[in-house]
Amino acid sequence: MILDRILEHKKAELRRKKSRGYLAELKGKIADRPEPSGFIKALEAAHAPDCPALIAEVKKASPSQGLMRPEFKDRFDPVDIAGTYKEHGAAATSVLTDHEFFQGHLDDLARVKDHVGLPALNKEFMIEDVQFYEARAYGADAVLLIVAALDRIQLEDFYSMAKALALDVLVETHDESELDRALERIPNAALIGINNRDLTTFSTDLSVTRRLAPRIPSGKIIVSESGIHKREDVLQILEAGAKAMLVGESLVRADDIGARMEALRGVDEQENETRQPTQETRWI
Repeated sequence: MILDRILEHKKAELRRKKSRGYLAELKGKIADRPEPSGFIKALEAAHAPDCPALIAEVKKASPSQGLMRPEFKDRFDPVDIAGTYKEHGAAATSVLTDHEFFQGHLDDLARVKDHVGLPALNKEFMIEDVQFYEARAYGADAVLLIVAALDRIQLEDFYSMAKALALDVLVETHDESELDRALERIPNAALIGINNRDLTTFSTDLSVTRRLAPRIPSGKIIVSESGIHKREDVLQILEAGAKAMLVGESLVRADDIGARMEALRGVDEQENETRQPTQETRWI
């Protein structure tokens, strides 16, 4: 399974980072960083009855599909893309920082946060303590805990570590057993992600959100992730109870990112007619 390959590589990668000097360097960077800006608060403020809050993802590549836009390999600018996301109504951004499988980097996260300013999720496979210090040092406001990648003790410990570093936490689940484990081990988690992507086949199915959402206690923010390509998809997850959506592939692949965002958000046709695409909005 691709997740197993990613985790094995991540373990080897992190072994090279385990040094007292590196951790001290990260703590120095954290001291120079402002406090996180409140990822959850941004989602709460942006959620509307007709549209979940949009977490727009900066994603250059994926292990199943390679480069999202091969023709723009050397012109893929995370800051430009995130700037377009902000201009067209994103509540927050998600930045892939894994290099081996997604061609991201921690510097992408820092640049997006420093130049765009939206609350930022460090989209990473968190399996070691040092990664939480990295996230905070490079400007993250939130981190991702993938239940499928962690045991019960790690879930508890990593959640506590994130909160100690003032980071919000998105807890990602794929099925009933993962959701039940998350709710049992970290009942205070406010942000519950439902990933519609099957980790074995990498296919997506929005029925996963419809199936799992009713099991989540009221008061928590449900984030539907993956497989959201059109307005009808948004309406499906909204009806299921999602208050936020994480969208990457369909935005990055769009010729006009801003227009795709507005279509997902259901922006009024009249407003669309008066809005002219900008250079930052369009790939072409």
